[in-house]
Amino acid sequence: MKPASDFGEVLTTARQARGLTQEQLATAAGISQGAMSRYENGSREPEPEVVARLADALGVTVHFLLNAGRSRGAWAIDVHMRRRKTAKPTDWKRLEARLNMHRLHACQLYEEVSLRAEQYIPRFDPFETPPADAARLLRMQWKMPVGPVRTLVRWIEAAGCLVIEEDFGPARVDGLTQWIDQHPIILLNCRRPTDRKRLTLAHEMGHLCLHSEVVSDELEEQANAFAAEFLMPASVIRPQLHNLTIGKLLDLKREWAVSMQALIERAKDLRLLTATHRANLYKYLSARGWVTREPVSDDLPEESASLPRNIGDALSARGLTIGEIADLVGIADPEGDYAFPFRPSGPRLRSIN
Repeated sequence: MKPASDFGEVLTTARQARGLTQEQLATAAGISQGAMSRYENGSREPEPEVVARLADALGVTVHFLLNAGRSRGAWAIDVHMRRRKTAKPTDWKRLEARLNMHRLHACQLYEEVSLRAEQYIPRFDPFETPPADAARLLRMQWKMPVGPVRTLVRWIEAAGCLVIEEDFGPARVDGLTQWIDQHPIILLNCRRPTDRKRLTLAHEMGHLCLHSEVVSDELEEQANAFAAEFLMPASVIRPQLHNLTIGKLLDLKREWAVSMQALIERAKDLRLLTATHRANLYKYLSARGWVTREPVSDDLPEESASLPRNIGDALSARGLTIGEIADLVGIADPEGDYAFPFRPSGPRLRSIN
């Protein structure tokens, strides 16, 4: 059996990702809470039959539970999260565990599948390269057209980044990101409107570029500055941000696919908006309930990931069934809670042979 410390890490992560307490998982697996605590802290190794019951209760395979911790880069301390200040610690801890589970599943998959990315995500030292400069350099490196960013997810996936959308429930968290060796992963809240998803994606890209190796006291501010320049390059958008009105903001939102609030903040940061003018615009938004849900958001082209499905299709083309793909990534029941989204798009593999 693998070292208990590794097993304990995987077990704890899988339990938290499911939103279960130690007592709840212990009851489901038919063991005591005391035993569960010892398994998680690494002071005791479970018997094979107990491992099987734990895996069944968690919806993963025994092989995954025993071996996921061996994957290179399985545990990361560089988890970045875009969340509101009112987000509950219990919510973001659960989502952090969800992200770690996706990373562990992906690590299993990458032992069989090699991604050949068209681009790569560079890493900058934020003390040497200001966030806005890093965003401009990234756009240049990726040879992106001048102006608004179209199909942002496609650009990110072309750099080998997995984007996975989930319903975060009532949690006031927009997204999280980590690296899996050289391939990062972004977990995105599917409840958010397109404009907010795009800002979250760009924000998380800022973390990946700026904060993978260097820790800063201004992580969020730097990621926000990166996202603003990446989605709204100053050299292009500056002439459009003079004399902002609500009507003009709506038109710019349609063009740039970012929120009116993001446009207001961009104008403020570029010193094109007085404090009074900014306050009046926000009062108008607040009076109409647009601070929490802006108009036009539903009219923007949706950003949807395709890389996970493409990987599933590639595995399917190699002759693997859904059950075999699920077993590869460590999912026990592919027809049940199939949280890790590497399901082929074709209908011919809906049943397991």
